[in-house]
Amino acid sequence: MSTFEQLSLHPSPEGWDPTCIARGEFRGQRFELPAGVSSVTFDQARLVDVDFSGTRFAEFTVHSSEFEECDFTDVVFERLSMATTCRQGTWDGVHWPQSVFRDCVFRRTRFPYSTFFGNVRFERCTFDRSRLRDQTHTFEAEFVDCVFRGRVQNVNFWGRPMQDQTALGRERNDFSGNDLTGAELDYVAFHHIDLQAQRWPGLPGYALLDRISARVAAVLPLVEQWPDARQRNKARFSLEFLADTALAQNDDQALVSPLDMGRKLPPALREELFQAFRRTSSDTGPD
Repeated sequence: MSTFEQLSLHPSPEGWDPTCIARGEFRGQRFELPAGVSSVTFDQARLVDVDFSGTRFAEFTVHSSEFEECDFTDVVFERLSMATTCRQGTWDGVHWPQSVFRDCVFRRTRFPYSTFFGNVRFERCTFDRSRLRDQTHTFEAEFVDCVFRGRVQNVNFWGRPMQDQTALGRERNDFSGNDLTGAELDYVAFHHIDLQAQRWPGLPGYALLDRISARVAAVLPLVEQWPDARQRNKARFSLEFLADTALAQNDDQALVSPLDMGRKLPPALREELFQAFRRTSSDTGPD
């Protein structure tokens, strides 16, 4: 057993498991992995102002723990679970404690694809050019007053947990006050989230719009006038998909860009359709 002040690292009770179990409190120092250890489970731990930068974890698992003002710059997570349902063994199906990351920095952090976020809450965290890609297991994650910079690709954010609401103790996930003005959003979906409660990219290519279904109906006759049947089909499919998802996910609102008009359309045609789409009704938010 290795001890860092109040934080203790214990070997896993399973003899075959190389993971160390970290419990207790650790403040104002650098976290160093013991020799031969690359997998850690933080169980009911509290870490404040801890430097993890540059560390490579074969596995990083969190259960009922808090991280405050911690630096995860250039950290590589090969396998990552941000807030698991149980410490060891089988979940009782009743209690799912929340883990919290508060005022933490994830700069150039490598999140593995399809990370299990679990019942985790991020408050005032910065995701700066982190590898946030192909993240679909985010059903219970909460983000409040966080900053996103750089490319965010193939990520889902959920305003309602998909299941286990009794164990979570809530029917909604808190997603508010987040600053995405420095983010490049690519195939990012917001499900049942108040879009007007966030800050969006201030680029000409984005617009927060209402009445998506009505806008689609208004511009479809324009599309039908195009001479190229393939372009008509691509635009029609994209617009109808946009209308369906906006209505199902966010009360007929959406953050829209020219790419939503049809990614395979010629750029000039895509931009023309986007401008027509915007003109059909007043915007609900800034460009």
